[in-house]
Amino acid sequence: MSRREEAKAERRHRIIAAARDLIKETGDTGLSMRAIAARAGVSLTTPYNLFGSKRAIVIALLEDVREFHERFSQLRSVGPVDRIFQAVSITIAYLADDPDFYRTLWTEALRFDSKELRGELQSPQRYGFWFSLLGEARNEGALLPGLELDPLLHALDGVYVAAMLAWVLGAIDVQEIEAHVSYGYALVLRGAATPEYSAAIEEKLMGYQRDLMTLRPAVVAA
Repeated sequence: MSRREEAKAERRHRIIAAARDLIKETGDTGLSMRAIAARAGVSLTTPYNLFGSKRAIVIALLEDVREFHERFSQLRSVGPVDRIFQAVSITIAYLADDPDFYRTLWTEALRFDSKELRGELQSPQRYGFWFSLLGEARNEGALLPGLELDPLLHALDGVYVAAMLAWVLGAIDVQEIEAHVSYGYALVLRGAATPEYSAAIEEKLMGYQRDLMTLRPAVVAA
């Protein structure tokens, strides 16, 4: 990385850190670009040049999950299906650690129309990570060999965003998010699995179903 690129990355980091601090202090994403720039110690034009909009900064905050890759790298020894669900578990753990902050971010993110939201959430970094993860599962024989990964990834994203919307609206608690997301992922992946892995995914599906029934017994009884 050149010095210019390093300086650009450092300014991006300062802007993201400034936005995170301001949102945690105020509990609101309605802060101005001027306030973000001042806290980051950069010119007013810098956030616009590096991100383009406050919306992009909010999405960058959702993606700025510290230590995620370090935690995930410790799971390389587990099987291809388990890696997918462990990645979900690690992701949701960040929400549970700071629910007020992440709920504020998701409330802001879900104000965008569906086309904008999908485009923003499918950043090259996020898309690349999950595409690679699904590709490994296909290469290792867990997913059907002729399966196109792009529509599969979009289907899984639909499950994730739906769970975030339910959380923002108060339909589910933060403790329920992982079970909801993982149950939806298992439903999607079971249809994409090879015969050798179908039973393992079905076992996970039934396990997450039990979790959901335990978490929301009143709904099941109704």
